[in-house]
Amino acid sequence: MGKRLTWFILAGLLLGGFIGWGLNHAYDDGGAGTARLAEIARYLDIPTQMFLHLIKMIIAPLVVSTLVVGIAHMGGTGAIGRVGLKAFFWFVCASLISLTLGLILVNLLQPGVGLGLPLPDVAASSGVDRSGFDAAKFFVHLIPTSAIDAMATNDILQLVIFSLFFGVGMAAVGEKAKPLLQGLEALVSVMLTVTGYVMLFAPVAVFCAVARTLATKGVGVVGDLLFFMGSFYLGLFVLWAVLLGACFLVVGPRTGQLIRYLRDPILLGFSTASSEAAYPRTLEALDKFGVPPRIASFVLPLGYSFNLDGSMMYMTFASIFIAQAYGIVLDWGTMITMLLMLMITSKGIAGVPRASLVVITGTLAHFNIPEAGILLILSVDHFLDMGRTATNVIGNAVAATVVARWEGQLDTPEAPEETVVLPHGPTTDADSFQDYAQPKT
Repeated sequence: MGKRLTWFILAGLLLGGFIGWGLNHAYDDGGAGTARLAEIARYLDIPTQMFLHLIKMIIAPLVVSTLVVGIAHMGGTGAIGRVGLKAFFWFVCASLISLTLGLILVNLLQPGVGLGLPLPDVAASSGVDRSGFDAAKFFVHLIPTSAIDAMATNDILQLVIFSLFFGVGMAAVGEKAKPLLQGLEALVSVMLTVTGYVMLFAPVAVFCAVARTLATKGVGVVGDLLFFMGSFYLGLFVLWAVLLGACFLVVGPRTGQLIRYLRDPILLGFSTASSEAAYPRTLEALDKFGVPPRIASFVLPLGYSFNLDGSMMYMTFASIFIAQAYGIVLDWGTMITMLLMLMITSKGIAGVPRASLVVITGTLAHFNIPEAGILLILSVDHFLDMGRTATNVIGNAVAATVVARWEGQLDTPEAPEETVVLPHGPTTDADSFQDYAQPKT
């Protein structure tokens, strides 16, 4: 199913782009046609939103079941702490590299120099809500007041905290918790089977998402900031090379296979611009590559809160680009201070809507750069978010793979599987998740 799904998603991406461009060309006339185009876009958005709702429906039970079972089989708090420390060490290093690369490349390429935008009124606002950006609120928000509420709102960070306590508690209870552990292992298999069904809708959702975006925005909006977008995507490719190069130093030649196993989640994350949509497939891909589920299910949720490498690069890149566009010259000391500030504040954005834009807006205000400058990139933010999401998928997959190698638990990869049709429907890789207690041999 993996190969076929990849081709269907790619076909949806290309066909959606062509149809979206055609709709924009046919209807975007500034009058009645534009109103009709808005109506078409509203209907195109329905399948995409339905698919994203299906993804949100499975995220909480999937994260909790895989994470709790993984922690319960890790062998105590010592192993959990060791894996957690290794993961956070990698997260900090990867974040610094991403931010630094963004800073260096935006100064080398200078995509904003020459735009010569007039400085806006000091009271001008970006329209981005910064109320969620508060360090004190973040630390209080870490602890869920209700596990049910955390599941209902799909708050990944709160789910991680709850699962951590629950899994450690199950490991401490031991034999008495075995029936509950078996039930959760069964839940993992069920949820991964459900994931297989949900992913059948991915090509349709991708087609509608891309068609709607190009129909409403058109290719003209891309052309206006083409050099900025091209510079940023060049930076992402450089970041990919650095992350995979670092992975090669730890894992060795098998790194080349990792991208092949990750092609589905990368393409899904890119086309939907949704990390949540890519999460289940990333978990499955890492298991097939040889990362034990008990490590992958622990590192990935943490990574989606603390290791968003693509978003990190975007923060420095966009912040300096806006300063360049207004002709504001920043010395290297100021830019390094900005980098360190982004390093700290970006760790508190889990659960904040449009998190990257929120952090950028707060950073601009701190360095007396007009925050209304964020409006300059809002029109193409969706296209940039596609690349950021794909990079975040790679960054977190590499993190889980490296931690597994450091733990000496990176197993032999599975051979690629084809679709097997059973009476109850298409299979997934759920069976491979059932053995959390022992590594593969």
